[in-house]
Parts: sequence; structure tokens; C-alpha cells
Amino acid sequence: MPQPSSMTRRIVLGSSSPYRRELLSRLKVEFEVDLPQVDETPRPGESPRDIALRLAVEKARAVAARHPDAAVIGSDQVADLAGEPLGKPGTHERAVEQLRHMRGQVVVFQTAVAVVCRAIGFEQVDIAPVRVTFRELSDAEIESYLQAEKPYDCAGSARSEGLGIALLESIENDDPSALVGLPLIRTCRMLRAAGVRLL
Repeated sequence: MPQPSSMTRRIVLGSSSPYRRELLSRLKVEFEVDLPQVDETPRPGESPRDIALRLAVEKARAVAARHPDAAVIGSDQVADLAGEPLGKPGTHERAVEQLRHMRGQVVVFQTAVAVVCRAIGFEQVDIAPVRVTFRELSDAEIESYLQAEKPYDCAGSARSEGLGIALLESIENDDPSALVGLPLIRTCRMLRAAGVRLL
């Protein structure tokens, strides 16, 4: 693989997620946003981990095709309940169903990130699994939470950076921002490898 240039490389975030934009802004670097147009439908028999890895790469590649000189970040998150993928609920009814299904259970949030730079033939992908144990939630607690937070755009219906933290017993991971949607430790590692100066 060609070595990255020592120059500061442009960064493009391939995501429509406001949570990922907020997380990336913590690095105090300038970046652009370009929305990837990829089909996020899971393939037959595909595990939650494989879905997240594939979509992170596909999103990064799709945007990198329009920005070949940039380091393009793609990311995806899939909630994994005993091998069953749980995506964004989209509606109140589906969110109720998801949270009822997850109460008292361990859910692994599979958060994948990919960085692609076509100009130097660079492509890396990694995943940061986060083990989340949900409390034994009552139906009233689920309804109260959903009315307050409306997390219908969050995988697994739980917004841990907000009131969703009250749904949980514990969180276990090695990349603290992964549960919100972008594992910044892994992202920084890949950006440095792609020639981006962070410090």
C-alpha cells in the first residue's frame, strides 16, 4: 500500500447522523459532510457484526468516489440481541417492541468505522463492540422514556448520551464514544494512518 503523504489530508464524514457529526467535531479538525447513498438492507444470514462492517465500508467507498483525495469516514451501528440485528425503530410502536425485547438482556452494539482514501489506495475498517446490559424495565418506564426522548433514529431505541442511560445496568467497552455512534479511538488511529494530522 502506498505511504500516506505527510501533508494534512482533507476529511469527509460520510454520514447523515447528527451524533457522528458532533462526535467528530470533538477532534477539533475541519471536515465536510457528504451523504452516502447505500442500501442498508441486511443480507440473508448476515450477522449484526457483518452488517455493521459491510455498511461502514460501503458508505466510505460511496463518498470516497466523489472525494478521491480525502480521508473519508464511514460508520454504521447495529444492535445485536443474541445474533438478531436491531436497527433504528423509526416508529413509537417499533421502539416499544425493541425495548420490551431487550429488557433484562445483554445487547451488543456493533459500531463499525471505515476510512477510505482513494488517492493513496488506503482502506481500513474496524469494529468496536459495546456490551450493554438493560434493566428489567416496566412498560410504564418504557413509555415514559420514549415520550421524553423519542429515540426513533437510534439503533436499539436507546440514546445512552441522554435519558437512555437510565435504562441500563452497565456498559462495557474499550472505545467510550462507540455507543453514541462513532468509535473515536479507532477513528483517530485510521485517520493518522491515512495521513491526517490530529495534533
